[in-house]
Amino acid sequence: MKSARIEEIGNFDVVIIGAGIAGLYLIHRFRELGCTLKVFETGNDLGGTWFWNRYPGARFDSESYSYGYSWSKELLDEWEWSEHFAAQPETLKYLNFVADKFDLRKDIIFNSRVMSCVYDVQANIWHVRTNDGRKVSARFVIYATGVLSEPYTPDFSGRESYRGLSWHTSDWPAYPVDLSKKNVAVIGTGATAVQMITEISKNVGQLTVFQRTANYCKPLRNGPISPNEQSVIKSKYEEVFEKCKNSAGGFIHDFDERSAFDVSDEKRSQFYEKKWKEKGFGFWLGNFSDIMTDEKANETAAEFARDKIRAQVNDPLIADILTPTDHPFGSKRVPLESGYYRSYNRDNVKLVNLKKTPIEYFTKEGIRTSTDDYEFDVIIFATGFDAVTGALDKIDIRGTDGLSLRNKWKDGPRTFLGLTTVGFPNMFISGGPHNAASFCNVPRCLEYNVEWITDCIKYLRKNGYSKLQATPEAESAWTEHVLEGAESTLFTNANSWFMGSNIPGKKRQFLNYIGGIPAFQAHCEKVVSEKYVAFDLE
Repeated sequence: MKSARIEEIGNFDVVIIGAGIAGLYLIHRFRELGCTLKVFETGNDLGGTWFWNRYPGARFDSESYSYGYSWSKELLDEWEWSEHFAAQPETLKYLNFVADKFDLRKDIIFNSRVMSCVYDVQANIWHVRTNDGRKVSARFVIYATGVLSEPYTPDFSGRESYRGLSWHTSDWPAYPVDLSKKNVAVIGTGATAVQMITEISKNVGQLTVFQRTANYCKPLRNGPISPNEQSVIKSKYEEVFEKCKNSAGGFIHDFDERSAFDVSDEKRSQFYEKKWKEKGFGFWLGNFSDIMTDEKANETAAEFARDKIRAQVNDPLIADILTPTDHPFGSKRVPLESGYYRSYNRDNVKLVNLKKTPIEYFTKEGIRTSTDDYEFDVIIFATGFDAVTGALDKIDIRGTDGLSLRNKWKDGPRTFLGLTTVGFPNMFISGGPHNAASFCNVPRCLEYNVEWITDCIKYLRKNGYSKLQATPEAESAWTEHVLEGAESTLFTNANSWFMGSNIPGKKRQFLNYIGGIPAFQAHCEKVVSEKYVAFDLE
């Protein structure tokens, strides 16, 4: 058997893995520094999340004008979002517009999945290999692999025996899919499923939804951006981005300083009603300051949301199944809906509660639960992602002394600032574990991370350093800080991708940074002001 041909394509200052939001900005920034670079992208085009997630109904859950890049005034002046919460096709069009405007494609190799990254201690260089036989070397390697980019499909017994069509939502076919006369199953009711079920239920033969966990969904309240609104948005971009920078989650919403119990029951209900009627995440991220730290305060918001859910569903038994009671409100990412609950009022939509009748196995024709047999033409897995670390685990990453990143993190990730990890010199992660980007209006945090990483490398080059890695003490202190912060909140009370608990065998540990954007950036700026003393520099 012949071995695969290896094509040596050169030695670069930087190799970037991923051509999504962070990857594209990294290209722009490193060009400004005069660095040579190469980008590898698994897909056949750019866009990352917005390339892969083309399922019906896919769109932002953060306001469009707070989501786009902020680093080019010319770009802000030229581009106009058509909706307050843009749909996937428009977002992908935007990213292509950015790539074409700044000529970013020429440094990207598409259809090329990175399989291994191995650090050579003697040469102080990274060797990168891809599945299509390419080999490249670089001083620095940067993972722009995304927070939610590695799809997870449960290992259902007999799944391979099913003869109908099936796919994960992140692998939705690129060709048109007509479900109007199909008997369709959707497994999962998370944020992706909420968007997709709402859309496909409008034109499907029969839809059966298998719910694992009920979620608190809040109305999105999307709509077109009028010419007058467009003018106001363009005049206030600087204000919008400043507001995002100073909010806990990088959104235009931020928590009210009051406790839920600082006001009367009547005033609290009025406040909740106001927040519920707002666009976007206001009811979650613009709520009373203690709803994510105090169980009693949280329950007041949770019960308000439950009442709103029940009011939309005609059948009380279905309403009960759709109403969450097993986790605090907001301890999982809150899906934003545009008719999701009302979808279950349709005669051709059926809901199956997997907590009472779990899936036992797949058959040639469909699915067998503990009580029933179902036949389907199409089965869609809306079963989520191996978040934050999943995409990194797919790559054989080896640092000093052959240390495997997968093995180092088997008992939970350890990082410094969520940007670096000890034992892997000159390696950065643009949206890694324990970083603000994994609990954020993502582009706002990724922009900051890209700028911090590129400024760091600029500092190294200017001062004659060729090697950097965090000290073990800095990594331990940061990891402890992150985990202690999470324990003071209600996020650890839920089984969610925030905790990694949606993946069998994955260590249950908080994967994000919960201290808020201002605090995170203050930590990062302190490191810079101290001339990177938290790192060993050579």
